[in-house]
Amino acid sequence: MKYGEVYGLLGANGAGKTTTIKMLCGLLEPTDGEAELAGETDKLRSSFVRQRVGYMSQKFSLYDDLTIEENLDFFAGVYQVPLAERTEKKRWVLSFSGLQGRGKQMTGSLPGGWKQRVAFGAAVMHEPSVLFLDEPTSGVDPLARRAFWKMINSFADRGMGILVTTHYLEEAEQCNRLGLLVAGELVAQGTPSGLKAEQKGHVLEFRTDAPQRASNLLKQEMENWRVSLFGDRLHVIVDEDAATGIRNITNKLTSEGIQVANAREQPYSLEDVFIAVVERMRKEGKAAEE
Repeated sequence: MKYGEVYGLLGANGAGKTTTIKMLCGLLEPTDGEAELAGETDKLRSSFVRQRVGYMSQKFSLYDDLTIEENLDFFAGVYQVPLAERTEKKRWVLSFSGLQGRGKQMTGSLPGGWKQRVAFGAAVMHEPSVLFLDEPTSGVDPLARRAFWKMINSFADRGMGILVTTHYLEEAEQCNRLGLLVAGELVAQGTPSGLKAEQKGHVLEFRTDAPQRASNLLKQEMENWRVSLFGDRLHVIVDEDAATGIRNITNKLTSEGIQVANAREQPYSLEDVFIAVVERMRKEGKAAEE
């Protein structure tokens, strides 16, 4: 991860995303390898590193039984924000959170999106150079997620290095670079467009009158990672040219009484990349079953 970029860490549940962040923050000891954070490799728990790092945990990192201001006072103390700056810092967090004049409100009464904004403000009020966001938009409505990502990008534009985990692949498209984590191993990384371009074969999309049956049928004859169901759309990854693949699969489905309404080639999506990589690793025995 570089300063001024948003690095997205993607992985299924149990892949090790949260554990990775906790190791980088010095909360867990790594079992192997070496980590470097803010220029330090062996003093990740030092006060110097803590002052340069912000962390927003997977679950709300605020205390529901405290007011908003009390939460901000607590985090200002943890991050050692100078006393002379705390009033202005708290005013800034309330302003960008859209909660001016509501500092005395109990944090537990806030809707999820507002609470996330306050938690984000608490994590950056000491102006860190590195920020870790563990699924910051989980459970937040689409409009709030969009507003949240505007904040993330604005801080990256100021030179902050940001590592974010997310379950929303459309959000991953906004990252400068991505890393795919499978069973604690970083198996692929690059820009969103670069990861798509690296994939081999062709993605074919089929619309049929029986998508689930079509998926089950093709998986009997093909490697499972090649066949994915997206609602009423079926994605199939083939090695032969697209025209041949469309013809062969259409003939197979038709022979089994499945009508193909439409078939076309389409570019790889991040969903296609993610599913293909995870399934290939699972075939090699490297991915934990969910």
